[in-house]
Amino acid sequence: MRIEHVAFHVADPAAMADWYVEHLGFTIKRKIDESPFMHFIADGSGTVMFELYRQPHLRVPDYRETDPSQLHVAFVSDDIEGDRQRLLAAGATAEGDPITPGGDVLAMMRDPWGLAIQLAQRAEPMV
Repeated sequence: MRIEHVAFHVADPAAMADWYVEHLGFTIKRKIDESPFMHFIADGSGTVMFELYRQPHLRVPDYRETDPSQLHVAFVSDDIEGDRQRLLAAGATAEGDPITPGGDVLAMMRDPWGLAIQLAQRAEPMV
């Protein structure tokens, strides 16, 4: 088995998909422009997909209130500070300063919708 996608119920799937395409190098694989407004987006490797969708009858989780230690999406970065500054300029917010546990460099942020994202530069790559 392998993972096809991870789904996130969000307030504005189209805008969020566009932001991930523009600023994180994702591509839109499939989208539906009517309810539930599903957007399947794939990362730069083309092997990891998110489904962003909105069901009008369901409450959107308050991602800003979720501690990033409980839920975050981690991205490989070869330039933590450069990527961090670029994403901050694009509307992301910082969750503290970068840290360096065990030789890794990690920077926690939130995308403009509050979902926690982590930039990870590993001392030894894991994937």
